[in-house]
Amino acid sequence: MAKLPDRTGRSKRTPRLIPPINVSDLKTYPLKKRHSKVRVSDFARPWRRGGSFSLFYRALPDILAVKTLRAVANAIAQARRKGRPVIVGIGAHVIKVGLAPILVNWMEEGLITAVAMNGAGIIHDFELALMGHTSEEVDDEIDEGRFGMAEETGSILNEAIAEGHRNGQGLGEAVGRYIHRSKGRFPNRATSILATGAKLGIPVTVHVAVGTDIIHMHPSADGAAIGATSLLDFRRLAAVVARMEGGVYLNIGSAVVLPEVFLKTVSLGRNLGHPLSRITTVNMDFLAHYRPLTNVVRRPTQKGGKGYSLIGHHEIMLPLLVAAVAEELRSRRA
Repeated sequence: MAKLPDRTGRSKRTPRLIPPINVSDLKTYPLKKRHSKVRVSDFARPWRRGGSFSLFYRALPDILAVKTLRAVANAIAQARRKGRPVIVGIGAHVIKVGLAPILVNWMEEGLITAVAMNGAGIIHDFELALMGHTSEEVDDEIDEGRFGMAEETGSILNEAIAEGHRNGQGLGEAVGRYIHRSKGRFPNRATSILATGAKLGIPVTVHVAVGTDIIHMHPSADGAAIGATSLLDFRRLAAVVARMEGGVYLNIGSAVVLPEVFLKTVSLGRNLGHPLSRITTVNMDFLAHYRPLTNVVRRPTQKGGKGYSLIGHHEIMLPLLVAAVAEELRSRRA
C-alpha cells in the first residue's frame, strides 16, 4: 500500500530555495558608448539678480517640461512665420485668473487666428467688461438660491444672444459686437476677448452645453437662439480647423467641452477632404485629464503631427509660454 504524504507540516526535509544567479559571465560595455538622456550641457545655469527674461529662458535646463515648453513655443513661432493658423481654446478659468489681457495682446499682434471658449467664458468676459469684477462666491449664495442670479448678467447676455440670432450671427460674434459697440456701457471692454474679436475680425466661438451656464436659469434665456448661435460657432471653428495644416491648436483649461468640440472639428475637416496630417496640438492645465490628453494631444495627431502636454497653473504657464514665443520669434530674427 502506497505511503500517504505527510500533511502535518512536520516533514524532515526543508525545501531548497533557488540559488542566486551566477553573474560571473556578465557582459558590459564602456560608459562612453552608452546613449545618455541627460548631459551637463543641458543643466540650468544659476540666476543672477537683475537679468532679463531672455537670460532666464536660456538658463532653464533643457530637460523634460522645459524641452516641451520650447518645442511648443517654437511650433507657434513657426506657424506665425509661415502664416499658418494658431487657434486657442480656453476654459473660463483662464479669464478668471487674469489672463485676458495677454490673449487680447496676442490677438492684436496677429498671433491668434481664432479663439474658442465654453459658455462660462462669456460670463466672465462680459462681467469684467461691464463691472470690472467677476466670479461670485458660490458657497455663500447656493443655500439661498442666489447663485447665478445677477440681473445684468442674465438679461443683457441673453438679449445679445437673441439679437445675434435674429441677425444670423454666431454666439461669440453676437456678444462681442454687443460689448464693442456699447462703449459707454462697458468701460473695461479693452480686456474683453469677445469685443477684441469683433473689433479685429478674429473669430471668437462659444460652445455651449445647455444648462451649464448661469444665464440659462434666467427667464430671458432663449433655447433656440442659444442652440442656433452656438451651432453656427461650431461650424465656424470647424472651418478654421480645416485650414490648420501646419498650424497649432492650444487647449488651455478646458477638461471636457472643448476637447470634445475640437475632436469633432478635426473629423469633420478630414471628412471634407482636409488631411490635417501636419498639425501641432497642445494641452495646458494644472491637472492631467483624460479627454484633453486623448482628444487633443493623442487622437488628432496619430496620423501625423505632434501633441504636447504642459502641466501647471495657468497664471504662471500662459505668461511663460507667451514670453517664450516672443523669444523664439526674436531669436530667429537675430
